Amino acid sequence: MSQADPKRWRRDFPLLSVRAHGQPLVYLDNAATTQKPRTVIDTISRFYKTGNANVHRGSHALSAQATVAFEQARDTLARWLGIEDSATLIWTRGTTEAINLVAHSWGRQHLRSGDLILLMQSAHHANIVPWQMLAAATGARIEVIPLLADGDLDREAYHRLLEQKPALVALSHVSNALGTIYPVAALCREAKAVGATVLVDGAQALPHFDLHLDQLGCDFYAFSGHKIFGPTGIGVLWGRRELLEAMPPWQGGGEMIEQVSFDGTTYAGLPFKFEAGTPNIAGAIGLAAAIDYLHGQDRMAMEQHEQALLQHALECCGQIKGFRAVASGSHRVSLMSFELEGHHQQDVAHWLDHQGIAVRAGHHCAMPLMQALGLPGTLRASFAFYNTQQEVERLALALDQLVQSAHSTHLVADMEQSTYQNALNGVYSATDWTSRYQALMHLGQTAPSLPATLKQDCYLLPGCESRVWLITELDAYGHLNCRADADARILRALLTLLLTHVNGLTPAQLLATDLETLLNQLDIQRHLSPSRGNGLLAIIRSLQDFARSQDH
Repeated sequence: MSQADPKRWRRDFPLLSVRAHGQPLVYLDNAATTQKPRTVIDTISRFYKTGNANVHRGSHALSAQATVAFEQARDTLARWLGIEDSATLIWTRGTTEAINLVAHSWGRQHLRSGDLILLMQSAHHANIVPWQMLAAATGARIEVIPLLADGDLDREAYHRLLEQKPALVALSHVSNALGTIYPVAALCREAKAVGATVLVDGAQALPHFDLHLDQLGCDFYAFSGHKIFGPTGIGVLWGRRELLEAMPPWQGGGEMIEQVSFDGTTYAGLPFKFEAGTPNIAGAIGLAAAIDYLHGQDRMAMEQHEQALLQHALECCGQIKGFRAVASGSHRVSLMSFELEGHHQQDVAHWLDHQGIAVRAGHHCAMPLMQALGLPGTLRASFAFYNTQQEVERLALALDQLVQSAHSTHLVADMEQSTYQNALNGVYSATDWTSRYQALMHLGQTAPSLPATLKQDCYLLPGCESRVWLITELDAYGHLNCRADADARILRALLTLLLTHVNGLTPAQLLATDLETLLNQLDIQRHLSPSRGNGLLAIIRSLQDFARSQDH
């Protein structure tokens, strides 16, 4: 039997040896992007140090050398994917651009008003929004393939939808939000039987297992380099040659032409007619190095190790009070999407971050799925072969400590009959991160909430990680008397801190106050992720806009 060796694998990845908040990093955000082995980093560095030149059109030796390396990278991917015709692999910036290419080029050429597009309920936004844009432009219509309660795709509903003879079926190989592996070969076969063209988003599949594209039966397959231990900004679209040859270019410029005059242009053949401009040469070469790295490993052992990590995580975390894993189907990759009862996912992710543990929190670019599940979002721990059982146990321990900490904080609050002002004072008197976090959680719990009748869409602020409501008003004396609320407890606490310094000012006084400096003085920003920090800045801008509208 194959033997997993995560310690050896870890040595190949330099970033895994860094520390986060003074502790060894536990990187469990692999579904967002994977870390890069040293061979990928060295390959990209070596290209820029010794081989950097533009490709295809140069007449000097360095350009010829770069061209050979660039096209060899395409051949490397073709062999890995079991493809004989490497010209059917198109370089893109990633899965998103690959899907947009198909939507703009194939879609606008083939779809007409009334044509049906089938999308999956669990699809990533990148496999939803381009088709919505296409439907709006062509008059095509969209139907959704639903999921069953256990997370698997509803095959009966799928078959009923196929009876309507869809023109396009857009599938996900693996759900980025749930980790579910869908039976794409069977789904493709059934869609092709009714004459549909089929595109598969493979971004979350290839990091976990090898495949041969000719066995899937799809027409297009898209994936990203940074998900499979390669660099960012590089991805691939594979398509059937007959489809690609019939599709018009979607971008014009250098490289994708044979001849240009002001009377007209003739386009290059495959793959170049879809690769306008200077390509991401280093990215393609780096991606090939990542594939070579994977090809040199025991992929079966890697997959078995990842599955063991997933099972260990479910067992360890399943013992924690309030832990609930989201149903993820009968077959899944090493990804655990979960909730912690009584804790907003952003609050939990923030706590874990300061324990050196990186997870993802939110809707995971799958908002329609979260709406169907009735969830504002989930926490997602996604494992790669270089993760260890000990890291899984650190995750479970940190979650348990959060639950126990919250429980003890609530008991003390009940015993002391703490008031809102005491909670506010507790934030300023905290002397270390853990006690400050607990004080913020306590403040977020005791701060007055908006009544449900005021949590209306008209008060929702865009640009925030969690839902934030802001009501801007003046009191009878012309002073600000604003109210705010948020789903995430820590953000409610931070809003409370901000409004204690804003309310009571006149509009002119607020406009004269440097609120961003105030945030720095309150030491608020270090409790925020970049996107949550941007959300707080959006709140500041809203307050300032209101003050300007009232300042006469």
